Amino acid sequence: MRLTRHTDYGLRVLLYLGEHPERHCSIAEIAAAHAISKNHLMKIVHQLVTAGYLRSIRGRTGGVALARPAAAMNLGAIVRLMECDFDIVDCSSCRLAGHCTLRGVLGGALNAFLAHLDRFTLDDLLANSPLLKHLPSDASQT
Repeated sequence: MRLTRHTDYGLRVLLYLGEHPERHCSIAEIAAAHAISKNHLMKIVHQLVTAGYLRSIRGRTGGVALARPAAAMNLGAIVRLMECDFDIVDCSSCRLAGHCTLRGVLGGALNAFLAHLDRFTLDDLLANSPLLKHLPSDASQT
């Protein structure tokens, strides 16, 4: 199983903001901390704002912040939101499609993967990751 960069970056945004709950952070600041394209992050942040995970404030002193407590943000739900396609294999042109049992086995693996993620929240990740606090942060960019 592999998550797309879109999901990976979305999780990084949430983790970064979870480490800085006292203020709004700019997209440029988050992009610099993770060496990610600012333009790509803008799309991801927009999706997270629309889904209610982040709140956004415009203007010079604006930025983004978590819209709800980290303990209320389920990782499985976030991954389901961010991933556009969970097809592990493309069965559309396969000659075995009508008789193959592989699709069911892979579907079970996907369900187990998502069920495992459902057991955790953003708060669980923040509590168990002291290295996050060492990412570069420049509050003057907000």
